[in-house]
Amino acid sequence: MIKVWRHGYRTARLLLAAALCLPAGGAGATDRLVYPLTSLDDIDSRYDYDWAVLRAALEKTVPRFGPFEIKQSAHVMSWQRIAQELARSGGGINILARATSPELEKQFIPIRLPIDRGLLGYRMFLVREADLPRFAAVRTLEDLRKFRAGQGKDWIDVPILRGGGLTVVEGGTYRGLFAMLDAGRFDFFSRGIDEAGREYQERRAAYPNMAVEPTLLLQYPLPLYFFLRRDAEGKLLAQRIEAGMEMMIKDGSLNVLFQKYKGESIKSGALQKRRVIHLDNPHITPETPLSRGELWFNPATGK
Repeated sequence: MIKVWRHGYRTARLLLAAALCLPAGGAGATDRLVYPLTSLDDIDSRYDYDWAVLRAALEKTVPRFGPFEIKQSAHVMSWQRIAQELARSGGGINILARATSPELEKQFIPIRLPIDRGLLGYRMFLVREADLPRFAAVRTLEDLRKFRAGQGKDWIDVPILRGGGLTVVEGGTYRGLFAMLDAGRFDFFSRGIDEAGREYQERRAAYPNMAVEPTLLLQYPLPLYFFLRRDAEGKLLAQRIEAGMEMMIKDGSLNVLFQKYKGESIKSGALQKRRVIHLDNPHITPETPLSRGELWFNPATGK
Protein backbone atom coordinates (compact mmCIF):
# COMPACT_ATOMS: atom_id res chain seq x y z
CA MET A 1 0.00 0.00 0.00
CA ILE A 2 1.25 3.44 -0.87
CA LYS A 3 2.26 5.22 2.28
CA VAL A 4 -0.41 7.71 3.18
CA TRP A 5 0.92 11.19 3.66
CA ARG A 6 -2.37 12.97 3.00
CA HIS A 7 -5.39 10.75 3.53
CA GLY A 8 -7.91 13.26 2.21
CA TYR A 9 -5.93 13.93 -0.94
CA ARG A 10 -5.51 10.22 -1.57
CA THR A 11 -9.25 9.60 -1.22
CA ALA A 12 -10.03 12.43 -3.60
CA ARG A 13 -7.53 11.05 -6.07
CA LEU A 14 -9.14 7.62 -6.08
CA LEU A 15 -12.64 9.05 -6.43
CA LEU A 16 -11.58 11.26 -9.31
CA ALA A 17 -9.82 8.40 -11.07
CA ALA A 18 -12.89 6.21 -10.72
CA ALA A 19 -15.16 8.95 -11.98
CA LEU A 20 -13.04 9.51 -15.04
CA CYS A 21 -12.42 5.76 -15.59
CA LEU A 22 -8.70 6.49 -15.65
CA PRO A 23 -5.79 4.97 -13.71
CA ALA A 24 -4.98 6.87 -10.52
CA GLY A 25 -1.86 8.39 -12.08
CA GLY A 26 -4.07 10.14 -14.58
CA ALA A 27 -5.22 12.44 -11.80
CA GLY A 28 -1.68 13.86 -11.62
CA ALA A 29 -0.74 12.47 -8.19
CA THR A 30 2.61 10.83 -7.47
CA ASP A 31 2.76 7.07 -6.88
CA ARG A 32 5.11 6.36 -3.96
CA LEU A 33 6.66 2.93 -3.59
CA VAL A 34 8.72 1.70 -0.65
CA TYR A 35 10.55 -1.62 -0.90
CA PRO A 36 12.19 -3.48 2.02
CA LEU A 37 15.74 -3.25 3.32
CA THR A 38 16.62 -6.90 3.95
CA SER A 39 20.21 -6.66 5.17
CA LEU A 40 22.71 -4.16 6.56
CA ASP A 41 25.43 -5.99 4.65
CA ASP A 42 27.11 -3.45 2.35
CA ILE A 43 27.79 -6.13 -0.29
CA ASP A 44 24.26 -7.55 -0.44
CA SER A 45 23.37 -6.95 -4.10
CA ARG A 46 20.74 -9.70 -4.41
CA TYR A 47 17.85 -7.40 -5.32
CA ASP A 48 19.55 -4.73 -7.46
CA TYR A 49 18.11 -6.17 -10.67
CA ASP A 50 14.58 -6.47 -9.28
CA TRP A 51 14.42 -2.81 -8.32
CA ALA A 52 15.97 -1.80 -11.64
CA VAL A 53 13.09 -3.63 -13.38
CA LEU A 54 10.58 -1.92 -11.11
CA ARG A 55 12.00 1.53 -11.84
CA ALA A 56 12.03 0.86 -15.59
CA ALA A 57 8.41 -0.34 -15.54
CA LEU A 58 7.35 2.79 -13.68
CA GLU A 59 9.26 5.02 -16.10
CA LYS A 60 7.54 3.33 -19.05
CA THR A 61 4.14 4.22 -17.62
CA VAL A 62 4.69 7.87 -16.67
CA PRO A 63 2.70 9.17 -19.70
CA ARG A 64 -0.33 7.11 -18.67
CA PHE A 65 -0.08 6.96 -14.88
CA GLY A 66 1.91 10.05 -13.93
CA PRO A 67 5.03 10.61 -11.78
CA PHE A 68 6.40 8.25 -9.15
CA GLU A 69 8.84 8.07 -6.27
CA ILE A 70 10.64 4.90 -5.19
CA LYS A 71 12.81 4.34 -2.13
CA GLN A 72 14.04 1.67 0.25
CA SER A 73 12.72 1.34 3.80
CA ALA A 74 14.89 2.93 6.46
CA HIS A 75 15.05 -0.11 8.75
CA VAL A 76 16.24 -3.64 8.06
CA MET A 77 13.43 -6.22 8.12
CA SER A 78 13.26 -9.97 8.54
CA TRP A 79 10.97 -11.90 6.21
CA GLN A 80 8.35 -12.13 8.96
CA ARG A 81 8.47 -8.35 9.47
CA ILE A 82 8.31 -7.74 5.71
CA ALA A 83 5.14 -9.83 5.43
CA GLN A 84 3.59 -8.03 8.39
CA GLU A 85 4.40 -4.57 7.03
CA LEU A 86 3.11 -5.38 3.55
CA ALA A 87 -0.13 -6.80 4.96
CA ARG A 88 -0.72 -3.94 7.38
CA SER A 89 -2.70 -0.88 6.33
CA GLY A 90 -0.21 1.99 6.41
CA GLY A 91 2.72 -0.44 6.68
CA GLY A 92 6.32 0.61 6.17
CA ILE A 93 6.58 -0.98 2.71
CA ASN A 94 4.12 -1.38 -0.15
CA ILE A 95 5.93 -3.69 -2.58
CA LEU A 96 7.91 -6.90 -2.36
CA ALA A 97 9.90 -9.01 -4.86
CA ARG A 98 9.96 -12.66 -3.86
CA ALA A 99 9.81 -16.19 -5.24
CA THR A 100 6.16 -17.11 -5.35
CA SER A 101 4.08 -19.56 -3.35
CA PRO A 102 0.33 -20.25 -3.14
CA GLU A 103 0.26 -18.54 0.27
CA LEU A 104 1.88 -15.37 -1.05
CA GLU A 105 -0.44 -15.24 -4.07
CA LYS A 106 -3.44 -15.55 -1.78
CA GLN A 107 -2.29 -12.99 0.78
CA PHE A 108 -0.99 -10.34 -1.62
CA ILE A 109 -1.59 -9.21 -5.21
CA PRO A 110 0.90 -11.04 -7.46
CA ILE A 111 2.05 -9.61 -10.78
CA ARG A 112 2.41 -12.91 -12.62
CA LEU A 113 5.25 -11.86 -14.89
CA PRO A 114 8.53 -13.47 -13.75
CA ILE A 115 10.93 -10.62 -13.01
CA ASP A 116 14.03 -12.72 -13.72
CA ARG A 117 12.44 -14.90 -16.44
CA GLY A 118 12.51 -17.92 -14.11
CA LEU A 119 16.30 -17.83 -13.69
CA LEU A 120 16.00 -18.24 -9.93
CA GLY A 121 14.87 -21.83 -10.46
CA TYR A 122 18.27 -22.79 -11.94
CA ARG A 123 20.55 -23.44 -8.98
CA MET A 124 24.30 -23.70 -8.59
CA PHE A 125 26.09 -24.57 -5.36
CA LEU A 126 28.54 -22.77 -3.14
CA VAL A 127 30.58 -25.46 -1.40
CA ARG A 128 33.80 -25.93 0.53
CA GLU A 129 36.68 -26.36 -1.90
CA ALA A 130 37.80 -29.58 -0.21
CA ASP A 131 34.42 -31.17 -1.07
CA LEU A 132 34.61 -30.56 -4.83
CA PRO A 133 35.58 -34.18 -5.63
CA ARG A 134 32.55 -35.47 -3.70
CA PHE A 135 30.17 -33.28 -5.71
CA ALA A 136 31.89 -34.21 -8.98
CA ALA A 137 30.79 -37.79 -8.32
CA VAL A 138 27.08 -36.86 -8.06
CA ARG A 139 25.00 -38.20 -10.95
CA THR A 140 21.46 -38.42 -9.61
CA LEU A 141 19.08 -36.86 -7.10
CA GLU A 142 19.67 -39.89 -4.90
CA ASP A 143 23.39 -39.07 -4.87
CA LEU A 144 22.66 -35.45 -3.93
CA ARG A 145 20.50 -36.58 -1.00
CA LYS A 146 23.68 -37.63 0.79
CA PHE A 147 24.54 -33.94 1.25
CA ARG A 148 22.99 -31.28 3.49
CA ALA A 149 21.67 -28.12 1.82
CA GLY A 150 21.77 -24.69 3.44
CA GLN A 151 18.95 -22.15 3.01
CA GLY A 152 17.55 -19.15 4.85
CA LYS A 153 14.79 -19.62 7.38
CA ASP A 154 11.36 -19.74 5.71
CA TRP A 155 12.79 -19.32 2.19
CA ILE A 156 10.47 -20.63 -0.52
CA ASP A 157 13.13 -23.16 -1.60
CA VAL A 158 13.05 -25.00 1.74
CA PRO A 159 9.83 -27.00 1.17
CA ILE A 160 10.82 -27.64 -2.46
CA LEU A 161 14.17 -29.13 -1.46
CA ARG A 162 12.68 -31.12 1.40
CA GLY A 163 9.92 -32.33 -0.90
CA GLY A 164 12.67 -33.78 -3.10
CA GLY A 165 14.07 -35.74 -0.17
CA LEU A 166 16.98 -33.40 0.59
CA THR A 167 18.10 -32.51 4.11
CA VAL A 168 17.90 -28.75 4.62
CA VAL A 169 19.61 -26.74 7.38
CA GLU A 170 18.05 -23.31 7.85
CA GLY A 171 20.05 -20.23 8.87
CA GLY A 172 18.66 -17.19 10.60
CA THR A 173 20.37 -14.57 8.42
CA TYR A 174 21.58 -14.37 4.84
CA ARG A 175 25.05 -13.26 5.91
CA GLY A 176 25.29 -16.02 8.49
CA LEU A 177 24.73 -18.75 5.89
CA PHE A 178 28.21 -18.22 4.45
CA ALA A 179 29.76 -18.67 7.88
CA MET A 180 27.64 -21.80 8.43
CA LEU A 181 28.91 -23.29 5.16
CA ASP A 182 32.49 -22.49 6.10
CA ALA A 183 32.02 -24.10 9.53
CA GLY A 184 30.60 -27.32 8.06
CA ARG A 185 27.04 -26.86 9.34
CA PHE A 186 25.85 -27.93 5.89
CA ASP A 187 27.50 -29.05 2.65
CA PHE A 188 26.17 -26.78 -0.07
CA PHE A 189 24.45 -23.41 -0.29
CA SER A 190 21.99 -23.61 -3.19
CA ARG A 191 22.04 -20.32 -5.12
CA GLY A 192 20.66 -18.90 -8.35
CA ILE A 193 22.93 -18.87 -11.40
CA ASP A 194 23.54 -15.15 -11.11
CA GLU A 195 23.88 -15.30 -7.31
CA ALA A 196 26.55 -17.99 -6.91
CA GLY A 197 29.35 -16.40 -8.94
CA ARG A 198 28.64 -12.89 -7.70
CA GLU A 199 28.53 -13.97 -4.05
CA TYR A 200 31.74 -15.93 -4.47
CA GLN A 201 33.50 -12.85 -5.84
CA GLU A 202 32.07 -10.64 -3.10
CA ARG A 203 32.95 -12.97 -0.21
CA ARG A 204 35.95 -15.08 -1.21
CA ALA A 205 38.31 -12.86 0.80
CA ALA A 206 36.29 -13.55 3.95
CA TYR A 207 35.80 -17.24 3.11
CA PRO A 208 38.86 -18.42 1.15
CA ASN A 209 37.81 -22.08 1.43
CA MET A 210 34.55 -21.46 -0.46
CA ALA A 211 34.17 -22.47 -4.13
CA VAL A 212 31.53 -22.51 -6.87
CA GLU A 213 30.72 -26.16 -7.69
CA PRO A 214 31.35 -26.50 -11.50
CA THR A 215 29.56 -29.71 -12.54
CA LEU A 216 25.92 -29.63 -11.31
CA LEU A 217 22.77 -27.62 -12.00
CA LEU A 218 19.67 -28.14 -9.86
CA GLN A 219 16.47 -27.03 -11.60
CA TYR A 220 12.88 -26.49 -10.50
CA PRO A 221 10.17 -24.01 -11.60
CA LEU A 222 10.41 -20.91 -9.37
CA PRO A 223 8.89 -17.65 -10.64
CA LEU A 224 9.94 -14.43 -8.95
CA TYR A 225 7.08 -11.90 -8.79
CA PHE A 226 6.32 -8.44 -7.49
CA PHE A 227 3.68 -8.50 -4.73
CA LEU A 228 1.47 -5.66 -3.50
CA ARG A 229 -1.04 -5.16 -0.71
CA ARG A 230 -4.56 -6.39 -1.37
CA ASP A 231 -6.41 -3.07 -1.28
CA ALA A 232 -7.50 -0.35 -3.71
CA GLU A 233 -4.12 1.33 -3.83
CA GLY A 234 -2.32 -1.97 -4.27
CA LYS A 235 -4.56 -2.78 -7.22
CA LEU A 236 -3.72 0.55 -8.85
CA LEU A 237 0.00 0.01 -8.36
CA ALA A 238 -0.25 -3.55 -9.67
CA GLN A 239 -2.08 -2.30 -12.76
CA ARG A 240 0.67 0.21 -13.42
CA ILE A 241 3.60 -2.16 -12.86
CA GLU A 242 2.04 -4.94 -14.93
CA ALA A 243 1.39 -2.51 -17.79
CA GLY A 244 5.01 -1.31 -17.64
CA MET A 245 6.45 -4.82 -17.58
CA GLU A 246 4.30 -5.90 -20.52
CA MET A 247 5.67 -2.91 -22.45
CA MET A 248 9.21 -3.96 -21.52
CA ILE A 249 8.57 -7.53 -22.67
CA LYS A 250 7.15 -6.31 -25.97
CA ASP A 251 9.88 -3.77 -26.79
CA GLY A 252 12.74 -5.98 -25.55
CA SER A 253 13.91 -3.68 -22.77
CA LEU A 254 13.28 -6.29 -20.07
CA ASN A 255 15.67 -8.67 -21.82
CA VAL A 256 18.21 -5.85 -22.17
CA LEU A 257 18.16 -5.34 -18.39
CA PHE A 258 18.21 -9.11 -17.85
CA GLN A 259 21.34 -9.48 -19.97
CA LYS A 260 22.97 -6.44 -18.33
CA TYR A 261 22.55 -7.84 -14.83
CA LYS A 262 22.54 -11.60 -15.46
CA GLY A 263 24.28 -12.22 -18.80
CA GLU A 264 27.84 -12.52 -17.55
CA SER A 265 26.83 -14.91 -14.77
CA ILE A 266 24.92 -17.08 -17.24
CA LYS A 267 27.93 -17.19 -19.56
CA SER A 268 30.45 -17.95 -16.83
CA GLY A 269 28.16 -20.62 -15.37
CA ALA A 270 28.77 -22.85 -18.43
CA LEU A 271 25.28 -24.34 -18.14
CA GLN A 272 25.61 -26.64 -21.16
CA LYS A 273 28.48 -28.49 -19.46
CA ARG A 274 26.59 -29.22 -16.24
CA ARG A 275 24.63 -32.30 -15.21
CA VAL A 276 21.04 -31.21 -14.58
CA ILE A 277 19.10 -32.63 -11.66
CA HIS A 278 15.38 -31.81 -11.77
CA LEU A 279 13.05 -31.30 -8.83
CA ASP A 280 9.30 -30.82 -8.91
CA ASN A 281 7.74 -27.71 -7.42
CA PRO A 282 4.27 -28.79 -6.33
CA HIS A 283 3.58 -25.28 -5.06
CA ILE A 284 3.25 -23.67 -8.51
CA THR A 285 -0.28 -22.29 -8.94
CA PRO A 286 -2.47 -22.94 -12.02
CA GLU A 287 -2.27 -19.23 -12.91
CA THR A 288 1.49 -19.42 -13.53
CA PRO A 289 2.00 -18.29 -17.16
CA LEU A 290 4.09 -21.28 -18.21
CA SER A 291 2.58 -21.24 -21.72
CA ARG A 292 4.09 -17.80 -22.52
CA GLY A 293 7.50 -18.87 -23.76
CA GLU A 294 8.74 -15.28 -24.13
CA LEU A 295 8.59 -14.85 -20.34
CA TRP A 296 11.06 -17.60 -19.49
CA PHE A 297 14.81 -18.06 -19.66
CA ASN A 298 16.03 -20.78 -22.02
CA PRO A 299 19.26 -22.37 -20.74
CA ALA A 300 19.93 -23.96 -24.14
CA THR A 301 20.35 -20.53 -25.73
CA GLY A 302 21.35 -18.50 -22.65
CA LYS A 303 18.55 -16.03 -23.44
